[in-house]
Amino acid sequence: MTKAGTGTVATAADAPAPAVRLPRRRGVELALIVLAVLLSVYGYCAVGLARTGTVPPGAAGYGAGLGVLALLAHLAVRLRAPYADPLLLPIAVLLNGLGLVLIYRLDLQTPGDRAAPTQLVWSTLGVALFIVVVAALRDHRVLQRYAYVCVAAALGLLVLPILFPAVNGARIWIRIAGFSIQPGEFAKVLLAVFFAAYLAANRSALAYAGRRVWFVQLPTGRVLGPIVTIWLLSVGVLVLERDLGTSLLFFGLFVVMLYVATGRTGWIAVGLLLAALGAAAVGWLEPHVHSRIEDWLHPFASIEAGDGPNQLSQSLFAFAAGGVLGTGLGLGHSVLIGFAAKSDFILATAGEELGLAGLSAIFLLYGLLVERGYRAGLALREPFGRLLAVGLASIVALQVFVIAGGVTGLIPLTGMAMPFLAQGGSSVVTNWAITALLIRVSDSARRQYDGQEAG
Repeated sequence: MTKAGTGTVATAADAPAPAVRLPRRRGVELALIVLAVLLSVYGYCAVGLARTGTVPPGAAGYGAGLGVLALLAHLAVRLRAPYADPLLLPIAVLLNGLGLVLIYRLDLQTPGDRAAPTQLVWSTLGVALFIVVVAALRDHRVLQRYAYVCVAAALGLLVLPILFPAVNGARIWIRIAGFSIQPGEFAKVLLAVFFAAYLAANRSALAYAGRRVWFVQLPTGRVLGPIVTIWLLSVGVLVLERDLGTSLLFFGLFVVMLYVATGRTGWIAVGLLLAALGAAAVGWLEPHVHSRIEDWLHPFASIEAGDGPNQLSQSLFAFAAGGVLGTGLGLGHSVLIGFAAKSDFILATAGEELGLAGLSAIFLLYGLLVERGYRAGLALREPFGRLLAVGLASIVALQVFVIAGGVTGLIPLTGMAMPFLAQGGSSVVTNWAITALLIRVSDSARRQYDGQEAG
């Protein structure tokens, strides 16, 4: 219209555009959580029907317990991180629920070693920690201030198991009065925080300072020295403890985060070369590791020698028996693997009883969890959160690769716990903490596009 006395024309286009509100999608998250709980309860009932012909008497309690834990976690996200990715929590609930089902299934054939009740207690503690992190940590950037506190705590946790007796050839446990904990599980999260904070503060110097050697831009020693020293100390302690799986995890985490911070693909090549050289050296010099490499190269040697199948060969038999659709929950024989069936080889039970189809679905869940973590990191505008999200998601990705590769014969076997699935209290608590941090980062990433700041 024309404004009187001015001759100017004001059109509708001059009016400010209405603000676009991003959907929070908490209803989608709740629906997916309900589906995850129902699938877990169905698996629990299927195991009982297959083994005894009746629905397990604890099915209702199991479903109610898992449902209450999932609902409390959902309420924490709805109230304190309303913009968070709606897939992260349902995936964690489904994987944790499936892990409880698989452990319960193996408990039925090992009545003297029941692990499912203990695993449920640890899962409860994990969800409690999840709620605390989501509720108390309003801004992930606060963690950047405590980078050196985190690295000091991580190194202290890694050193502690040296003071305790070895278990199955490795000093990675603290056992006191029947209570056991694996400090390295918590140390990996603390190291990820430190790496993210240090690399974010020095990313320009790491990427552009120093001199070029072949295809790698080497930063100055003053910049690269502290982080390399911390990494060498952590890996050195783990080698002394014979925890080669976690050593490989830390090395991969270091290389991935260095690559993300600098954008230099040469670091990937250097990392692969150093990993190959280190693996060859440790495999040649360390008898415990050398025996695992021999088992990997010749998985059926013990059968040919008349000593019966070892754990790896039993695992391969389980995968082969599962075929495409599996034998059905509760109808496999992976318990023959022995003492590690509920921990290191839990994936063999899934492969045998759910088949290639079920195993592929599990890997897709892990892949989606990692992808959503990467997506949250890439969406952030500030470097610390980006590196933290990538580092945490990479921890999950590296663990899945190392464990799945070991039990399927792709790489030598290393003792680690499959995230959420395997028996292990320290592991399940740590993975719930990782999920909480990823939810916090994803909430911040979507808030910035909605014109809000975390606070």
